[in-house]
Amino acid sequence: MSDEGRERVQKVLARIGVGSRRAVEELVVEGRVLVNGRTAELGDRVDPEVDRVTVDGVPIGIRPGLVHYLLNKPTGVVTTADDPQGRPTVLGLVPAAPRVHPVGRLDLDSEGLLLLTNDGDLTHRLTHPSFGVDKEYLAWVEGRPGRAALRSLREGVELEDGRTAPARVSTVEPDVLRIVIHEGRNRQVRRMCAAVGHPVRRLVRVRIGPIVDRALPPGSWRPLDSDEVRALAAACQPSEDAAG
Repeated sequence: MSDEGRERVQKVLARIGVGSRRAVEELVVEGRVLVNGRTAELGDRVDPEVDRVTVDGVPIGIRPGLVHYLLNKPTGVVTTADDPQGRPTVLGLVPAAPRVHPVGRLDLDSEGLLLLTNDGDLTHRLTHPSFGVDKEYLAWVEGRPGRAALRSLREGVELEDGRTAPARVSTVEPDVLRIVIHEGRNRQVRRMCAAVGHPVRRLVRVRIGPIVDRALPPGSWRPLDSDEVRALAAACQPSEDAAG
């Protein structure tokens, strides 16, 4: 096979920030790097466009030009590429090139953290229910949820598209709930709260898997660093509970 377009695996991993060249070489020697399912050796060459590389079992995006943005979405912005009604979209808040797509969605009236990327493999793992990546929200609700409402949210709520998976729910203030889910149904948190008699007045996503950023102002974005990208990939592990 021609080596055209192929680079040594340790050089590729060092370039994308997995570690220094020496540190990456140690990973390879220790057998912690796989290329297309086989244990890599020093000097092995990979084609970043087609080969799949994992480090400690975590898939690593090595294709050139991958970007990963974290956006603090404000209200009044839609999570789509284009909007027939002419409303502002999240793509208008991040660089136009390279072209990216939102990972999941936040509805028009919701705010908080949203990922945008051109990394299709990571997008699939973050959005597919079998991987069970947590999303954490703060929900300001009408009324003061009591024990019965909290228990229903924790055990699962019957919605028109089926019963929700158990959620982690705690009370921050009498009318503010912290809700952690791993599903990605449309307007799920709002529908869950409405179903137990406490409609949402304000909804903010504050965490996606391991990613948090309390200092990012609404409407602003920043690139994820290499450690954050790897942490996200590591969080995308198949979960029997999520799959069921």
